Amino acid sequence: MLPARGANPRVQKYVAQLAEAQQAGFDPALVAAEAVAHVGRTGAAARLTIAAMLRNLTIAERLGCRTPAGLHDMRRGQAPTITLGPYAGDQLSVDHIIPFAVVPSLDNVIANLELMPLRLNISKKDKMGERQAALMVKLREAGWRW
Repeated sequence: MLPARGANPRVQKYVAQLAEAQQAGFDPALVAAEAVAHVGRTGAAARLTIAAMLRNLTIAERLGCRTPAGLHDMRRGQAPTITLGPYAGDQLSVDHIIPFAVVPSLDNVIANLELMPLRLNISKKDKMGERQAALMVKLREAGWRW
């Protein structure tokens, strides 16, 4: 079990690892699937986790965080600086899609964690919308309980 907020630096680290695997010619979807299988995650839970990992890899790319400096920071579990788009200059942060204040037990669930600019994350606060409600249903169907 990870400590509280223990997954946040791990999101940064796995994104860097997936980016580096992709740069080396490996399919990040296969790398993510192997990693998820290695920890024993199966079925719908595995699919949700892999989808989140690949989504975060894409987010890091779109925000310009897959630079050598950004990958260096993420390999160490640190927040890189966003270099592209309206949030350029902001730090990349890890957001709980379903807010921690709503379901604290999803704190370390990779399928519930998503990269986003820090300013946007702060402004989001503990809001619940259709996306969050839909993810709650999917996580329950995949076996997560709270």
